[in-house]
Amino acid sequence: MTHPDQVQDVIIIGAGPTGLACGIEAEKSGLDYSVIEKGCIVNSIQNFPVQMTFFTTPELLEIGGLPLVTPYEKPTRIEALKYYRRVADTYRLKIQLYETVLSVEGSDGDFLLKTETQDHEIRRYRARKIVLATGYYDIPNYLNIPGENLAKVSHYYTEAHPYYNLDVAVIGAKNSAAISALDLYRSGARVSLIHRGYELSNSIKYWIKPDIENRIKNGEITAFFETSVIEIASRHIVLKDSSGRSWPLKNDFVFALTGYRPDVEFFKSIGIEVNSPDQKPVYNKETFESNIPGVYLAGVVVAGRMTNEVFIENGRFHGEIVIRSICAALSKSTPQWSHSSS
Repeated sequence: MTHPDQVQDVIIIGAGPTGLACGIEAEKSGLDYSVIEKGCIVNSIQNFPVQMTFFTTPELLEIGGLPLVTPYEKPTRIEALKYYRRVADTYRLKIQLYETVLSVEGSDGDFLLKTETQDHEIRRYRARKIVLATGYYDIPNYLNIPGENLAKVSHYYTEAHPYYNLDVAVIGAKNSAAISALDLYRSGARVSLIHRGYELSNSIKYWIKPDIENRIKNGEITAFFETSVIEIASRHIVLKDSSGRSWPLKNDFVFALTGYRPDVEFFKSIGIEVNSPDQKPVYNKETFESNIPGVYLAGVVVAGRMTNEVFIENGRFHGEIVIRSICAALSKSTPQWSHSSS
C-alpha cells in the first residue's frame, strides 16, 4: 500500500487478464503503479465451472510473452489459473487483492481513490491516471422476479455433483446454459432448461449444440421454450408461456445463466458517458481514454452489453495501447517525469 500523500503514475482497477496485461506494461515502462482487485487475481476465471475447458487455444490467452503450456489442444480453467499466477509472480506485479474501489474523485493528474479492504479498513490512493479493467462477470443480468434472492438460486455455475438426484432448472439458452445443463444431466440431476426464446441460441459452439439438442429430443433434458420463470419458491418455480398460461414446476435449485454486464453505475459515478441501449462507454479508440481526461478503459468494459465483441483473446492487447498512451500523456504534462521516476 502507498502513503496517502504519494501520487502514483497510474492505478489499474481490476486484476483480470487485461488488468494484469496493463500491470505488465506499467512494470516494463518503469511506472509507479498499483493494481487494485476486489477479489483474487483473474477472479472471473476463478468463478468459471470447476472442470471448464476454454474454447480457445493456449496462445490466445497468453500475456507478457510467457507461454501457457498445456498437453491438451485447449487449456483448462485450472491451467489458466496456474498460468496467470505465474505471470503475476514473474513480473512481480504490485497487486492489492480483496480491496474494493468505492469511489474515484479528482481530475487528470491528481485522482483520489477510496477503497475498502475485506476487514473494512478504508484506504486512500492518489494517481495521475486511472485504468478501468473491471470486466463484466461480476454483475449478472438479474431476472428481477420474486424469490430470486433465495439461497437456492445462483447466477454462476461451478460443478454438478451437489445436485445429484435433484430437480434443477437452468435458465438461458447460450453456451453457459447448454454446458451446465449437460453437465448436470450427466451427473444425475433432473434438468429443466427454460428459455424465453423459441429455440436454442445459434451462438452455442458447434460441438455442444448437437449434444444438447439430442438430450432435449430424447427427453433426457426437459426444455421449455417461449417460457419465462416469473416466481421462485422454496420447493417450486412458476413458469409462464407465450400464451399467458402459468403453472408450478417442482424445483430444488435454479441456475439463472442469463448473462452479465459491466458495472455501468460505477462508470457513471466517475462521469464516464455511457451510450444507450448497448451501454458502451465513450472512449477514444486509439488511446482508450474515456471522455474523462486521465481515465482509461481496457478489456471487455469497452463493449458494454455487447460482451461477445471483446474476449481475453483481443482484450489482452489493450494493456500495451493504454500504457503507451499514458506514458505519452505523462511525458507531455510532466516534463520532469521519466520512465525511471519510480
